[in-house]
Amino acid sequence: MNVVKLELARGLGRHLRAGHPWVFRKALEFVPKIPAGSVVDLTENGKFVARGYYDPHSAIAVRVLTRDSRDTVDAAFITRRVRQALTERTALIDLTDTDSYRLIHGEGDGLPGVVVDLYAGWAVMKLYSAGLTPYRPLLIEALKAGVPGLKGIIGRDEVGRDDADDDEVRGSGKMLYGHEAPELIPIRERGATFLVDAWKGQKTGFFLDQRENRYLIRRLAKGRDVLNCFSFSGGFSVNAALGGANSVFSVDQDPDAIALARENFTRNGIPAEKHDFLAADVFKIIQSFKDEGRTFDLIILDPPAFAKSQRAVQAAIDGYASLNRQALAILRPGGLLATASCSARVSPDDFMGAVREAGFKAGVDLALVEERYQPPDHPVRLQFPEGKYLKFYVLQSV
Repeated sequence: MNVVKLELARGLGRHLRAGHPWVFRKALEFVPKIPAGSVVDLTENGKFVARGYYDPHSAIAVRVLTRDSRDTVDAAFITRRVRQALTERTALIDLTDTDSYRLIHGEGDGLPGVVVDLYAGWAVMKLYSAGLTPYRPLLIEALKAGVPGLKGIIGRDEVGRDDADDDEVRGSGKMLYGHEAPELIPIRERGATFLVDAWKGQKTGFFLDQRENRYLIRRLAKGRDVLNCFSFSGGFSVNAALGGANSVFSVDQDPDAIALARENFTRNGIPAEKHDFLAADVFKIIQSFKDEGRTFDLIILDPPAFAKSQRAVQAAIDGYASLNRQALAILRPGGLLATASCSARVSPDDFMGAVREAGFKAGVDLALVEERYQPPDHPVRLQFPEGKYLKFYVLQSV
């Protein structure tokens, strides 16, 4: 293995030894002219610190794969990581009547920049670094060797720069291996059925990180009038209806997502005509409900990421405060607000602060009744706090 050695700027080796997987371009003594995906050894005073792959197009120049100098980054290495992730998934998550989960969660599984979601036997792979392109064939072979019953692999567009949100460059997927996947893949989740657009849908087609929270909503929704904002394909809405909600109102700006939500209701034996679906701007709909005096017992807020860059963090915090304040204006006394943030750059404390401010400005006292983060198939290594992106709080108006 031909490995290029890159010297770290003084004092930065300790962060890598502690387990952080990123090396920014400015942390290198010099920036080499080598191909994307080149294996590099990071050194401090000439001594080995870590080994990773190089990305010439990203501010994150090197993503660390191992801190063991004896490891060779090859097909066997990739296969071991995939099999280890699979072992952890099957040991840690409840797959009862569930056939879909995240198999590879990037840095959390020692394969930074790699995301693989499994949908009823089909794998959807996204590579978040141009430096991973040479490894695509190795990842495909590792999945073929490591995943029992694999039907096929769909590849989704990579993101060439780390400051871009992947939905900005969303494109159609392509089959990398196996049988052609259907246009919509039917999956099972806690006994519910959902159709997943793995070819063109947001992220890999579904938000698997909210699986346990959707199931929680099923338990909380009984006898309630529910408003699901940013409903996408109706994951929370279906669970609310299955849980015995009196009514479910689903709102999303994407007409295709709303159409899929309707179909998901029908797939689960729920009469869609007894519930409401609207393709519209969430903020405008909330305002119209306020003007009409219409209120709800349970409001779900699961918006897309508000902070797509570090510069946008304060605006995002303000945005969360405003959104939650508006929602509280149409929440009935004693009602529940289930509010989420998937902005990695907004910390749990900052998000909770935004919700606290929303309650204060809305004149509503709130009690926190559930506080959740990512499920076990989205692991967060303690040395990589940037990986803790999902916050999900359920609060009650008291």
